[in-house]
Amino acid sequence: MESEVAPGAWGTTCPGCGGSAVRTVPDTCADQESVRSRLSDRLARQPGVTSRFDTFTHTVEGLLLTAVGGALAYEGIQKDKQLYTIGGSVLAVLLFLGTIYVIFDEIRERRVVAAGESRADALWRSASCCSGCGAVFFPAGSPWPHPLTPEQFQKYVWTEAGYGKRLDKRVRDVALPPAHPSRPGGVSDHA
Repeated sequence: MESEVAPGAWGTTCPGCGGSAVRTVPDTCADQESVRSRLSDRLARQPGVTSRFDTFTHTVEGLLLTAVGGALAYEGIQKDKQLYTIGGSVLAVLLFLGTIYVIFDEIRERRVVAAGESRADALWRSASCCSGCGAVFFPAGSPWPHPLTPEQFQKYVWTEAGYGKRLDKRVRDVALPPAHPSRPGGVSDHA
C-alpha cells in the first residue's frame, strides 16, 4: 500500500484543514489521478510553449503559402491579368508578414518562459498540496503565508515568474488573499 504523504512532506500538516494527507506539488502533479482530474494542469509550473519543431513547421507552411501568392502574382504578370497580379501580391505580402509575426511571437514566448523558469521552479517545488481539502501552501510559510486554491497558486507562481499575461481569464480574475493577515480593526499587519 502506498503512502499518501510524500517523502519530503513527512510531518507536514495542512494549515487549511489540519490533515496530514500532504504531498509536494511536483509529486501531486506526477500522480495519474491528478492528471485525470486535471489538477496537474491547475498546478502547472509554467505555460506550455510551442516547440522549436513546431516553429520550424510554421515557418515552412508560411513560406509555402507565401510562394502560392507569389505564383498567382507571377501568373498575373505573365498573362496580363491585373486581378491575379494585385491579388497574388497582396496575398504574398500578408502571408509573409503573418508568418514573421507568428515565428517571432513563438520565439518570444519561449524566451519569456525560459527567463522565469528558475523562479517558477523554486516556488513550485517548495509548495505542498493537501489531498484532503485541495489547499496548496508553502510549509515554511514563506513566500506565501496562507493556503491557496490551485488557481490562486497558479496565479501567484506565474505572476512571480513573469507569465501573468499567459494566464487563462478564469485564473487571471481569481483574487489572491492578502499576504499579511489583518489585525483587529482591519488594518493590514505591515512592519
